[in-house]
Amino acid sequence: MCLSLDGNAGRVDILDAITLDVQRGQTLGLVGPSGSGKSSLLMLMGGLERASAGRVQVLGQDLTAMTEDQLARFRRGHLGVVFQSFHLIPTLTAHENVATPLELAGVPDAMDRAMDELRAVGLEARAGHYPAQMSGGEQQRVALARAAAPRPELLLADEPTGNLDGTNGAAIMDMLFGLRDRHGATLVLVTHAPDLAARCDRVVHLRDGRIDTAAEAAQ
Repeated sequence: MCLSLDGNAGRVDILDAITLDVQRGQTLGLVGPSGSGKSSLLMLMGGLERASAGRVQVLGQDLTAMTEDQLARFRRGHLGVVFQSFHLIPTLTAHENVATPLELAGVPDAMDRAMDELRAVGLEARAGHYPAQMSGGEQQRVALARAAAPRPELLLADEPTGNLDGTNGAAIMDMLFGLRDRHGATLVLVTHAPDLAARCDRVVHLRDGRIDTAAEAAQ
């Protein structure tokens, strides 16, 4: 697959000739220097960016053939995404933030399931608090609970510990793998943290928009 974007300076190739297979239930780490295309590849996997060429198949579905509405429904039913910057809705409580994707999916016990996920990340007592009333580590835990609440088959995480200190980062790392184990999801994560990458079943190195085959061979 390829990804190119048009900017003021002309066309820029972000990803070039990427071929990557991820097995169900696998934990895959995407590593490489800044600007190597890690986050862009993750966004293609989640249908949040469209490939300029080639195909993106996820869970047996061809994302490149889907409309925007079809992609949104697919993500809602099958994917959980955790961003570095949390992306919580500031006017909703932690409980409401976690329940929102469940309610959109028509889950009848959305509020109860959301509370179960908050309990799993140790935030039951903070359920009624708004994002601005919580620390960065707490907000990331809410984001993890929100991503896990629909029980996705594929969990994508983009630098989930990037904005946190070492203690909070380690706690989020443990929770992320714990959520994967609880729900049996395939986990793909972008990280600069060697200790986080080391916990993955497989690590793929990117450089200049391509898979670094030399780094792959050295593993």
